[in-house]
Amino acid sequence: MRARAVIFRAAFGRACRAAVNLLIFAVFFIPFYWMFLTAIKSLGQTLRTPPVFWVSAAHWENFRKVFDAIPFFSMLKNNVVMTLGIMICQFFTVIPAAYAFARFKFAGGGFLFGLTLATMMIPAQLVFLPLFLMFSRMGLINSYASLILPWATSPFAIFMLRQTFKQVPRELIEAAKLDSASEWKIIFKLMLPIARPTIVTLGLVTFILNWNDYFWPFVLTTNNAVRTLPVGITSLNTVDGGVRYHVLMAGNLLLVAPVLAVFFFARKQIIKAFTYMGGK
Repeated sequence: MRARAVIFRAAFGRACRAAVNLLIFAVFFIPFYWMFLTAIKSLGQTLRTPPVFWVSAAHWENFRKVFDAIPFFSMLKNNVVMTLGIMICQFFTVIPAAYAFARFKFAGGGFLFGLTLATMMIPAQLVFLPLFLMFSRMGLINSYASLILPWATSPFAIFMLRQTFKQVPRELIEAAKLDSASEWKIIFKLMLPIARPTIVTLGLVTFILNWNDYFWPFVLTTNNAVRTLPVGITSLNTVDGGVRYHVLMAGNLLLVAPVLAVFFFARKQIIKAFTYMGGK
């Protein structure tokens, strides 16, 4: 009887885990499925009650309407330039700051680190007007600089990378210094390879946040010359003279596709990052 009870509890535990995993999968999968389904529906099908959960004929012309309504590829280029520019700037600002906070003790270091974290509590809507006026006086409105420079560093990334750097044994750093390694060599040859999962995760977070950002590109641009896809996709609300949910969803599907692709290729590094930090 006792053996049967153990087997039953094990089977019940596996069933519960499977049910939870299935629920989590459904929570994340269903919104993307509904987005794709709406993107290939006709307008009448998007408004039908009860809703239609499958279509017999896909309306691929919805994607053509997206390309006709906005300068899609120009905005896509702006998205890529802005996002990559921010990621490159953060790479060169976050890593030295995180290494300094993790490995050096200096007067006011704790205060400066606390001040860095405190900036995360300042909402973007509070500082956009001073930044807009500053960039306007510098003649940088409608430029890539105005889209990149406000996010050239990240307090959250500094915090995360500092925590990773602090977990590196000091003996490794001392051994590198005995081999006459400079601080920059220690950072790029020792610290960065160890922190690679964390860096990949931060890169993905930065990519997603800035790729989907609507507020700053809308505030700091006045025409489509440097406007990004989220701003353009929003304008699809009134394409053809009225709200067209199927065209809007087609645009959103095109917008989110690169994010899903990047996440798919970086998922293993993300798991390693959280496993490494959780294990410590």
